[in-house]
Amino acid sequence: MSESKLHFFSNEPLVALLGNPNCGKTALFNLLTGSRQKVANYSGVTVERKEGRLGLDSGKNIRILDLPGAYSLYPRSLDERVTCNVLLGRAEGEKRPDLVVCILSAMNLRRNLRLVLAAKRLGLPCMVVLNMLDIAKRQGLEINTDALSKELGLPVLTSIGIQADGADGIKSFFNQLDWKDLSALRTGTSDATLENAASHIAHSESDNIQVQRILKSLGLDQIIPDRFSDRLDSVLLHPIIGPIILAALLFFIFQAVFSWATVPMDLIKTTIEYFGGLLGEVLPNNWLRSLLINGVLAGLGGVVIFLPQILILFFFILLLEESGYLPRAAFLLDRVMGSVGLSGRSFIPLLSSFACAIPGIMATRSISNSRDRLVTILIAPMMTCSARLPVYALLISAFIPNQKLWMGIDLQGLVLFLLYLAGIFGAMGVAWILKRFTSEQFRMNALMMELPSYHMPRLGNLAISLWQRAEIFLRRVGGIILIMTVALWVLSSFPTPPDWATGSPIQYSIAGMLGQALSHVFSPIGFNWQISIALVPGMAAREVVVSSLATVYALSSSSADAADALIPLISTSWSLATALSLLAWFVFAPQCLSTIAAVKRETGGWKIPAIMLSYLFGLAYLASFITYHLAVFYGLG
Repeated sequence: MSESKLHFFSNEPLVALLGNPNCGKTALFNLLTGSRQKVANYSGVTVERKEGRLGLDSGKNIRILDLPGAYSLYPRSLDERVTCNVLLGRAEGEKRPDLVVCILSAMNLRRNLRLVLAAKRLGLPCMVVLNMLDIAKRQGLEINTDALSKELGLPVLTSIGIQADGADGIKSFFNQLDWKDLSALRTGTSDATLENAASHIAHSESDNIQVQRILKSLGLDQIIPDRFSDRLDSVLLHPIIGPIILAALLFFIFQAVFSWATVPMDLIKTTIEYFGGLLGEVLPNNWLRSLLINGVLAGLGGVVIFLPQILILFFFILLLEESGYLPRAAFLLDRVMGSVGLSGRSFIPLLSSFACAIPGIMATRSISNSRDRLVTILIAPMMTCSARLPVYALLISAFIPNQKLWMGIDLQGLVLFLLYLAGIFGAMGVAWILKRFTSEQFRMNALMMELPSYHMPRLGNLAISLWQRAEIFLRRVGGIILIMTVALWVLSSFPTPPDWATGSPIQYSIAGMLGQALSHVFSPIGFNWQISIALVPGMAAREVVVSSLATVYALSSSSADAADALIPLISTSWSLATALSLLAWFVFAPQCLSTIAAVKRETGGWKIPAIMLSYLFGLAYLASFITYHLAVFYGLG
């Protein structure tokens, strides 16, 4: 039985956190659950779910579910549909929540209160948490929580999601609750508001009137500007200074990916070399020794070594997201993206694709225009995902000198930045071409999006998110990458070479013969048979290319420590033209199978995935062909 099915029969109370995007809901979720949380997908859909546990003083555990952010309970997006299904008890494998905690931003009660009024009508026990009070007080807002509680007919607690003790009041309230009888928190009796648009419109008009009355009674009916955010925006959103700051920020991030990761990468490399030498001394020279050293250790070690660079990239993305800067970046890029037929709303899905194309593709659900959503899905795989980073790092480390340029700029970091730019410009070029073939009625409308207040990110939230990303990466290393590495070792080791063989044993194996056959296809772009082999398992996951090259070259070399020397091996056996061609290939290379499956789920068929695979393969081959032959022409071959 699946874990989600087991949840349905769990005796633990289920608490659902409900709120608008940017209300601080996830920060409170992290405070309540800490490290006792996990990330998965809702059954049957690609929407991400976060669930954790909170231990009460009585020893009892309660399950806490961080629902996708929603502006309305009349769903207009897949995220809102999932939220509604959970609240109505329609989510597969999940029971209806025992308690709904409505998170309100003290900075935006006017909009947030509408969601509370809609939640009250569901007939579920509800309570309210007023978050971001520290920011509200800085702006001169004084909110009478007792009066707000009386107006809503619900208990109202306060919290500050960025402080370590910011959720202590909520924990204390949970400890005092009688979880067997929550009827005192139940105010509604019907869920009819989610069934039809007419009912939704009627309730929306009624809610608007009620919200205005509540705000007036609290003396909050006048909009107070956020002066701190406005002052920052006057600089960061300046039409000239803003884009320069954004470009400088992105440039700094890619410099840090290389320069900051040197020490931890060296430590991981030393550890791998130590275990390789230890296994070499302990095990006899047989197939098991080859499997563990040339297969498992060479393959997995070749990927794990790049974990620090991936975490540094994630750290900066999370930092920008937590601070409230990401929506500003979307606003800055709206005009640029509009020139190729997109809007700034596509920026956040595309930025998410730098981590992985799958959440980026999933994030396109927030784009209401169907044409723009489809184009964003088609170009999201061209953003340089973290799985490509190990390949880039390997080739840059092997062929680009580690030297400083003007003002201490790292040459390797500069090359990495240019590779990311190549992916971005390539994606914009594809979007521009698609714009030429799009009829006028499907062109994008003006960008309308919320700009949240700036706030200091909480290091605890960053640490939890980074740990989750590291865990996901290591699970991939221990799962699909391990399976593909062992499978490649088997194909590269059998059958054994004949008695008359003079070359390395791998050349006579199944993988060797496959590589020789594929090399006829890829030789025009400078790829040898070892690279051709590595591209095949790389379709499962991009990182597998590095582990595959490590395994192939370990089995191709007579050196006992070949598993620890992939960079010097390829730097001496490949030309610079081949390395540049492979870099160009991975800027546009067809996506991994998981991404193709995600596109198929999001678009409801195989037509779009087939189009994506075809144009990406063609672009990758063309880019590599041009790069390789230009490099050879200029004497780099």
